[in-house]
Amino acid sequence: MELTKKSHACVRLDQDGRTLVIDPGAFSEPDSVAGVDAILVTHEHMDHFSEDRLRAGLEANPAAELWTLASVAEKVSAAFPGRVHTVGHGDTFTAAGFDVQVHGELHAVIHPDIPRITNIGFLIDRAVFHPGDALTLPGHAVDTLLLPVMAPWNKISEVIDYVREVKPRRSIDVHDALLTDLARPIYDMQIGNLGGADHLRLAPGEAATV
Repeated sequence: MELTKKSHACVRLDQDGRTLVIDPGAFSEPDSVAGVDAILVTHEHMDHFSEDRLRAGLEANPAAELWTLASVAEKVSAAFPGRVHTVGHGDTFTAAGFDVQVHGELHAVIHPDIPRITNIGFLIDRAVFHPGDALTLPGHAVDTLLLPVMAPWNKISEVIDYVREVKPRRSIDVHDALLTDLARPIYDMQIGNLGGADHLRLAPGEAATV
């Protein structure tokens, strides 16, 4: 399948004429959901979930469907009966021909004073794992780990250790809108040298075969 990086945490997967998008949030491009068949959302934070983006995608394609957790589903399910599916840890389903497993339950700790919300990760075709905002283990060997490289809830040592624990063949950066171009080479070097896996950074709009 082909993976296209969109801004921040959003990616699109294309295979055999089918398109799935994960986390088209407010930081992603307005066309992130254009022409999609399936949408997956990991949690309710605005950089991962944009209600306007979701509604636009579901309205543009009457056959498109959404899989997400309850806190997101309840905001749009009434407008799209039968097309919004609530899922959680341990669930499996098929979305636009992609086999999907759900892993994880809670968002990473931002600060002890901030209540934790739910967060789920998606393992696509047992090959590509998007953890959302957590360092969730996918429970299976994966070829490609979508790596949340920079967030208010992580530090680079945790990111490196996460790559080591998951042991993917390759990691590709996501959740990177907060990381400046000036600092990118430092992250590239340290994750690439210490993570134990190939490390790839894609600019928004760039694609890779996964």
